[in-house]
Amino acid sequence: MVHRTRQYLLVLIALAIALPANAQNTQKTRKRAAVVQNKRRKPSKSRSPKAASPITAVAHYTSPRSAAALASDLGIFLERTHSGDWGVMVTSASRGDTLFARNAGEELRPASTMKLFTSGLAFDRFGPDYQLSTDALRDGSVSSDGTLHGNIILRGDGDPSLSGRFMDGGPNAPMAALAQKVVAAGIKNITGDVIGDATAFDDSLVPSGWLTRYLGAAYAARVSGLSLNENVVWVAVSPGAGSHAEVALEPMTTSLRVVNNARTVAGRGVSIRTSKKSDGTITVTGSIGRNAGTHRYSYVVDDPAMFATGAFRAALAAAGVKIGGATRLAPTPTTAVTVASLQSPTLARMISAMNRESINHYAELLFRDGARGPKRSVQGTVAHGNAAMHQFLGLVGADPASVYNADGSGLSVDDRVTARSMVQLLDYAHNASWGPEFHASLPVAGESGTQSKRMKGSPAQGNLHAKTGTTNDVIALAGYVTATDGEVLAFSFLYNGHDRWVAKSTIDVMGETLASFAR
Repeated sequence: MVHRTRQYLLVLIALAIALPANAQNTQKTRKRAAVVQNKRRKPSKSRSPKAASPITAVAHYTSPRSAAALASDLGIFLERTHSGDWGVMVTSASRGDTLFARNAGEELRPASTMKLFTSGLAFDRFGPDYQLSTDALRDGSVSSDGTLHGNIILRGDGDPSLSGRFMDGGPNAPMAALAQKVVAAGIKNITGDVIGDATAFDDSLVPSGWLTRYLGAAYAARVSGLSLNENVVWVAVSPGAGSHAEVALEPMTTSLRVVNNARTVAGRGVSIRTSKKSDGTITVTGSIGRNAGTHRYSYVVDDPAMFATGAFRAALAAAGVKIGGATRLAPTPTTAVTVASLQSPTLARMISAMNRESINHYAELLFRDGARGPKRSVQGTVAHGNAAMHQFLGLVGADPASVYNADGSGLSVDDRVTARSMVQLLDYAHNASWGPEFHASLPVAGESGTQSKRMKGSPAQGNLHAKTGTTNDVIALAGYVTATDGEVLAFSFLYNGHDRWVAKSTIDVMGETLASFAR
């Protein structure tokens, strides 16, 4: 009881003194407001001393009124974590000076703040209005009766948006739309094959540094130049009219086989089990109640290009096109003629979705698209992506050696950046022609995306907009905040370690303090 009472007193003390500092705060008062010094529990009689752990008191943002006061407060906040490494830098995008730096040149894992570099590279190479194009081509002639004497090819352009995210009609919408365009071009029969071309990227489906435990999750979907539905298939199970349940794939595709052993029973109960074999066969067993509605189960697709090509074939068949040949993958012949195209949303819209929701699939494809460039002069690979990134960093004014992309999303444990290079990127983006779109893509504290629940009720809410980064041993935040006098600040907070919940609260209180700063 004694040690518990002590904890309550510490929290009450912290809350009592944690009031915003004003311009007349002394250095001593500002330090007390920033954080109550950590104290260790005294072991109770019922606990071994080995069970004791440090108490991290509640911290409140301050309102520093000089650059020196801001630097002092941020330095105190960083002492709250009990282990791990920090890389921090804050600059004024308005005035061009550095307000704070701590280990700014140390290479650390960025987690999803790596998406800022992917965003900058893509914006700089393409511009915010750029669109990718997934094309249907033919390599034979079309007779007057609508017969294509040859093959039809689905050529990928590294478009991450081929899904129901930007189109009405759900996961089937992209291929259905492209198939309708093929029919509108006069093709009713195809004597040859349906061919998928994924050669926009190399055939490395999983970036280095992606841990094995990630690979069954949708956030670690495979990487391909020809991708569909973010390379996830949904198994939709519905009660049937008779004793059998109805099973459908979303999107529909001929590349995956479904074995349906599920039953329809009375009531609303659901006891469905799904499994996927190495050959792609999906088996559905169990039962679903007649009044249960549709239930969906997702799987990461092992072969995205074949998955998308099979979906294109299924969509053509659904549109009434008869196909005589097989489904396979191959490069597009140089003599092939474009029949129809499906344009992506603008790059600005795709990057906005990527950053606000932290979608790894978008980042991986856009990183490799950035490597290819608008002329598609090279293949989209990690090596070419790093070369393009280093060239871009030269424009930014950052040391190219300070950033290493094992991937474009930040999921890889092999990624490395420095807080300094990230702030240099932010300063460059702030003044770039595409700066407004870059700013607009970032989640807003307390309001949107991955920051919707953070810093609510503070001066940062609706003000601070930044990219988050979170893994088991990384907490990061990087972006912009406007100080109380209108000065725009760029910041990067990188933490690598296991005290990540304290690090997260520390990052939030530092962001709130930046929003309360003036000089």
